[in-house]
Amino acid sequence: MTREELDALIANPPPLYQHRLIPSEKGDHMRDECGVFAVFGHEEAARLTYLGLYALQHRGQEGAGIVCAHHGELTAHRGVGLVSDVFKPHKLARVKGDVGIGHVRYSTFGTSNLRNVQPLVADYARGSVAVAHNGNLVNASVLREQLEEMGAIFQSTTDTEVIIHRISRSQGADFTESVIDSLSGLMGAYSVVVMNGEEIVAARDPLGFRPLWLGELDGAYIVASETCALDIIDADYVREIEPGEVITLNRDGMRSQKPFPPVVPKQCIFEFIYVSRPDSDIFGRPVDEVRKAFGAALATQAPVDADIVMAVPDSSNPAALGYSHASGIPFDMGIIRNHYVGRTFIEPEQGIRDFGVKIKLNPSRSAIEGKRIVLVDDSIVRGTTARKIIKMLRRNGAKEIHFRVSSPEIINSCFYGIDTSNPSKLIAHNMNAEEIRGFLGVDSLSYLSIENMLAATKCNPDHFCLGCFTSKYPTPTPHDFLPSRNNHRHVDHSMEVYAQ
Repeated sequence: MTREELDALIANPPPLYQHRLIPSEKGDHMRDECGVFAVFGHEEAARLTYLGLYALQHRGQEGAGIVCAHHGELTAHRGVGLVSDVFKPHKLARVKGDVGIGHVRYSTFGTSNLRNVQPLVADYARGSVAVAHNGNLVNASVLREQLEEMGAIFQSTTDTEVIIHRISRSQGADFTESVIDSLSGLMGAYSVVVMNGEEIVAARDPLGFRPLWLGELDGAYIVASETCALDIIDADYVREIEPGEVITLNRDGMRSQKPFPPVVPKQCIFEFIYVSRPDSDIFGRPVDEVRKAFGAALATQAPVDADIVMAVPDSSNPAALGYSHASGIPFDMGIIRNHYVGRTFIEPEQGIRDFGVKIKLNPSRSAIEGKRIVLVDDSIVRGTTARKIIKMLRRNGAKEIHFRVSSPEIINSCFYGIDTSNPSKLIAHNMNAEEIRGFLGVDSLSYLSIENMLAATKCNPDHFCLGCFTSKYPTPTPHDFLPSRNNHRHVDHSMEVYAQ
């Protein structure tokens, strides 16, 4: 990619991919997590990182940052907001170097303010270090307390800062060994890129909760949470970084090692259901293909006599198409999404019924009136937004509404980087399927079963974390570290080698 092509792409980026974020309905969907990106050995590292973060914007909309190294010195710019708002051209120009890492953030842990925006940067005895982290550490509070007892002073409330403090205290022979030493005591999810002035270390936790890819562009190495971030800069796919793998990028090239005891992967199934972009490949499979397979499996599992299939846009579109193709029922865009609405807006003083939903989603009466509808959504969290959408469809003349959900019932929290509601607010934690059907006001309701979901991925079914569906987690949870706890979550003690 030439400098002129980079200039043109930055000036006119592609349309921003969005999920079905409803600004006034926070907590009514599975919130996205974070995305990481890194470049080693390209003179346009900062600008490439900007574009990579732009492609990963769906993974976090609360903050963004880039750190680059020039002759061993780190320069950084971070800010609260969307990538395009944080990195105005004159600010991006200040971040120089051919080595860089970047991060987009949604605060699954720690408040949303500038001090928590990543990459985090610190100076220590061996120089400077910057860290960008996707995931969540279940033992972060314990490690933080231990570090504070040893005199560590924390500047943020994010669990990522634990990684920096552990690196600074490591006696590893080199930078990579110090990073490995830091990671070896962590439990939970981390796809992480760490840099000093001369090297980047990229690592994925032994269970492989979050995706991480290695690419190549003009002789430079690229690391990204998803392949869509490689596509935007025309980078070649090299391969997916494996669970438990640590990769070092420096002037000598690339070095890979697996320093942690091998365990059975437990990748996050919600990356397929909702989090990742449909044009990405993760866990060895195209996301769009898997989501269509979810819809097709749902059509076989829960058929219904209907006139049209509709999606709750946009993240449910592939599943709805899969349902339509498998059932033979035509797909129609019965709900139109306004893509020009930001994350905040001014509500009218005089209340408008269901304004928070209407500002982004509006039904097409001509497609809906008098029709028997199969409405497909990827998940139900609290159910309040779904209920408002269904009321809108009823008001526009829908004859029947059959709700189909391309994932199982969410009954408990995620502890590995996706911000779910408190279990008491999860509708499936408190109601059975028939009660949920009545609450939503639909003629029928069916969730995709766990068995059919796993089969549709065409992956090893033992390689997924299903904690939010089953309450069975592959590691101890943060509750297990409380001095006095009263919980009955299942812990798979076959993971003790990982937890040590």
